[in-house]
Amino acid sequence: MSRPIRTIAAVAAALLLAGACNSASTGGSPDEKGSAVRGVTDTSVKVGGIVSMTTASGYSKKDTDLGARARFDRANAEGGVHGRKIDYLGAQDDGQDPARNLAAARRLVQQDEVFAVAPMSSTTFSGADFLQKQRVPTFGWGTLPSFCGPSYIYGFGGCMVPMPGGTISQTWPEGLKKVMGGSAGRSVAILANDSDAGTFAIRTYRQSFASAGFEVTFAKASVPATSVPSDWSAYTKEILRSDGGKAPDAVVSVMQTPYNIGLFTAVKRTGYDGVLTDPTDYDPGLLTKSATRKALDGVHVLLSFQPFEQDSADMTRFRQDIRKAAGKEVPLSMHMMTGYMSADLFLAIAGKAGRNLTTASFQKAADGFSDTGTMVGDRAEPKGQKESFGCGALVRLKGDTYVVSAPFTCYPPIPFS
Repeated sequence: MSRPIRTIAAVAAALLLAGACNSASTGGSPDEKGSAVRGVTDTSVKVGGIVSMTTASGYSKKDTDLGARARFDRANAEGGVHGRKIDYLGAQDDGQDPARNLAAARRLVQQDEVFAVAPMSSTTFSGADFLQKQRVPTFGWGTLPSFCGPSYIYGFGGCMVPMPGGTISQTWPEGLKKVMGGSAGRSVAILANDSDAGTFAIRTYRQSFASAGFEVTFAKASVPATSVPSDWSAYTKEILRSDGGKAPDAVVSVMQTPYNIGLFTAVKRTGYDGVLTDPTDYDPGLLTKSATRKALDGVHVLLSFQPFEQDSADMTRFRQDIRKAAGKEVPLSMHMMTGYMSADLFLAIAGKAGRNLTTASFQKAADGFSDTGTMVGDRAEPKGQKESFGCGALVRLKGDTYVVSAPFTCYPPIPFS
């Protein structure tokens, strides 16, 4: 799951090994100066992706590729973009490795000669500088700093990483206010990993929850980032006494699934009956193991897109598109949504650019682009290169089923300081 915790965890890794070299042009439709436009012909637009399909830990985002393919397939079935079909080459596997991420970006531009990269989904984006310098429109989940600022790089939900002078999305605390019946007199404890990323997370969410009216009684980045603790008693003892000697009303974990399983299991064993929440654990694959289901049962999970369980015309169409692309009924995942919405934003801007598709016309279309009511909320550029679109939901695991606990809503962001 590409999610806010992975946003923060990627801060230290992003932008490594960035470099640039010249790309070759290919025969295609002319740009304003009469030269060829890379990846564009009279009948097609070439697009490729970069996705962490294999990793050392076994974690995979391979379904991101399926999501993108599903959206491009529908666009082609509807006639393409101004008569041009999307020639989707599929995604390069970067193995969640910075060197391979950069190599994949170079290969797509210099060998495959793509017009755009969509999706780009990894915890590393070392190819960002190269793609920006080569003027390659690139789309993915804006959970890395590289999606915040560069003019050719777009997050489908906007810039999800708070930057100096930017804003913080209030989806998480505002969603919890709905779950808890308000924030007045309510306390929260926030726990993260002991790392630069964890420290950044604590800084961000302490401000976010306090601004929403919660009393933040505990906020520490103290859990080792290199290994999951076998004994959580020291952490639970401190957290559950943080509100003047008693337990807080909510425990907020800004960590990944293995840590959340350990923490929530330990907290539940104490008899704690407050709210548990994280931004990570929305994945049907997690429900195959009974111990995992038990640990995560009742946990409210933050999403930055419409929940699969929410009834809407767009979600119905998403399910249909995925089923058709997969050739069968498959469990939906956030990775599919990442690919799908990355492709969707590219298609929306390309459609606005018109028949004369060049990098210049594409960027002109992006400057001032906006639409409403999508599965990630109201989109706008170049706003999305500076702040998130501020929309999201909470879902809660009950037994072996996720249910919506706070419906998908957009909230005004707050200044990041």
